[in-house]
Amino acid sequence: MHRRQFIGALAGIGAAGLGYAAEPGRILLAQAQAAPVRRSPDVIFVPTPNEVVDKMLDMAKVTAKDVVYDLGCGDGRIVITAAQKYGARSVGIDIDPTRIKEAQANAKAAKLGDKVRFIEADLFDADIGEATVVTLYLLTRLNEKLKPKLLKELKPGTRIVSHAFDMGDWAPEQKAQVAASNVYLWRIPKS
Repeated sequence: MHRRQFIGALAGIGAAGLGYAAEPGRILLAQAQAAPVRRSPDVIFVPTPNEVVDKMLDMAKVTAKDVVYDLGCGDGRIVITAAQKYGARSVGIDIDPTRIKEAQANAKAAKLGDKVRFIEADLFDADIGEATVVTLYLLTRLNEKLKPKLLKELKPGTRIVSHAFDMGDWAPEQKAQVAASNVYLWRIPKS
């Protein structure tokens, strides 16, 4: 197919939304799909200090049997530490593609293989149902907005740990201070 014919075929597909160009017995192009609309992050990336990461994972009593989800994972340090230090399978979710690339590079450098995974997604839309531990470093208003999703999708007993920000009227099971930071722990109640 010549370049002019190919461009004409693409224009036809764009106009129809669904189309194909065929040579004898062969489909060259199938359905064209629009890219999803990406919204901006709700918070700027500020890394959690390593001593706070350690306290969060310690308060959650992470073990190798856990699946740790970090919502708004940034550079991946919580996910990587959970896998390295505790042997937990860990998943990081972030809406920012730059953060996801950085987290993937950090995990590759740490040689964690299939112990960690990073997903570019909106944390409010992501499937988090397999998590046994969820870590957060958002804002109180975002934690509160996230609370119904956590209560709906997570199993009873799942631990939630937040750096610096609480969940409004949901009292934490435990609160600790590391340097100048507060760390909060909640547990999903039985229905």
